[in-house]
Amino acid sequence: MSPRALRGVMAAAAVLLLVYGGGSLVRVWQMQREVETLERDIASLRDETHRLSRTIDGLRNNPDEIERLARETLGLVKPGERILKLPPSTPGG
Repeated sequence: MSPRALRGVMAAAAVLLLVYGGGSLVRVWQMQREVETLERDIASLRDETHRLSRTIDGLRNNPDEIERLARETLGLVKPGERILKLPPSTPGG
């Protein structure tokens, strides 16, 4: 093969590499960004799982926690207690 033909083949190979290999490089960068996003999501979900596990543990082992949650969430009261509901305060007054 002549040097001129060899240069032509090398140039064609370089063009093919840029056309097909360049797209792959862009795809790799996109996938890296996606992996980073997913890793952040996983960390957030682990934090939420930890928080919920603590809540479950408190509800299983602490009757006062069950009472607090029932009062706050469901509005439950003990016999003889009175609930005072005040109107919401208005800004500035």
